[in-house]
Amino acid sequence: MLTHRQLRYFVEIVDAGGFSPAAERLFVAQSALSRQVREMERELQVPLLLRDARKLAMTPAGQSLYADARRILAALESAAANAAHAQRGTQGTLQLLHSSSVPLTAPLLALLRRHAEQNPSITIEVAQASSESQALEVHEGRADIGLARAPILRRYEGVRHVVLYEEPLVALVPAGHVLAGRERIALAELRDQRFVALPHRERGGLSHRVAELCAAAGFQPLAAAVRSRKWAQLALVQGGLGVAVVPASMGRYAPEGVCVLALEDPACTTELLALWRPDAPARVLRFADALVRAVGREDRSASS
Repeated sequence: MLTHRQLRYFVEIVDAGGFSPAAERLFVAQSALSRQVREMERELQVPLLLRDARKLAMTPAGQSLYADARRILAALESAAANAAHAQRGTQGTLQLLHSSSVPLTAPLLALLRRHAEQNPSITIEVAQASSESQALEVHEGRADIGLARAPILRRYEGVRHVVLYEEPLVALVPAGHVLAGRERIALAELRDQRFVALPHRERGGLSHRVAELCAAAGFQPLAAAVRSRKWAQLALVQGGLGVAVVPASMGRYAPEGVCVLALEDPACTTELLALWRPDAPARVLRFADALVRAVGREDRSASS
């Protein structure tokens, strides 16, 4: 009989696109993942993955198991959460996700504080997730609301995408950098600079947006030797390891030793999206409505 751990490992291997990236995410040895998949194949007496392909691929049996495994894992996670809520006597929990490029700004913190005061029986759990993965988490019911950067490359039926606002992007350079004395620069002036968060058009969210803008400016970003797509990129710029392009709201948290430069290109902006399911429980819909009223600055929305 397959175990919970085996199902979790198998789903992670497929989602990560290979054994090596999955091993990094799970903090286990790659050999251990390979062994677990072999045991699963022996138990089921069918092949699950095509290991000799240039890109990881699933057999028909693997595709069927993957779909069932995701449903089983989601159901187990939901059952565990429900049991915990029952034991604590709470009436509900709201799962709020935000990407690392969406800081918890004053308006958002004020909304959370006000909601907690007005709804003492509802707990809000805040966690970080990439913009692209948030849509899947909301779609499959593991999260209630997401705060993501546009664009979301894969849309899921039943997940609403509402633009809260648009804000400018800024460039971050270390103190002493040749551009540090400037107030504003053109994006193209970063052509020969090393990016500590390498933009990539195959990823959604901020990474895709910055890669798109760099391409429009006539260059492909160069990778720094040390990189991070998370909040750590502020520290990497501070340490002189490269430059970054981030939303202005994130740039306001730049530490000492980091210079924030405006980008003069009018197109250098990013949109903040709120994601939720219209068929979500009432407590989620009430919070979503409050979120749009408290944080949103634009009345533009689209449903996938």
